[in-house]
Amino acid sequence: MTTVATALMDRWETLPWKQIQRNVFKLQKRIYRAARRDDMRTVHRLQRLLLKSRSARLLAVRRVAQENQGKRSAGVDGVKSLTPSQAWHWPRR
Repeated sequence: MTTVATALMDRWETLPWKQIQRNVFKLQKRIYRAARRDDMRTVHRLQRLLLKSRSARLLAVRRVAQENQGKRSAGVDGVKSLTPSQAWHWPRR
């Protein structure tokens, strides 16, 4: 394993997950508030921001790769679970 791959894997395990979850939750709360006041332009802008945010992507990969209840059952690709290094490079295998 190369030094770069090791460094990426170490970074995955030491990411500030609580801060990442907080960032995603704050964006979701802002979307909710904008929807409540019928500000659809802001809702769409914030939804786009959430989709492109690094925090949301990292959290989505973590949920699929580690927290999912069915993580031990193989999916359509036949892979049962991902190691931290595989999760870091997911879905670009």
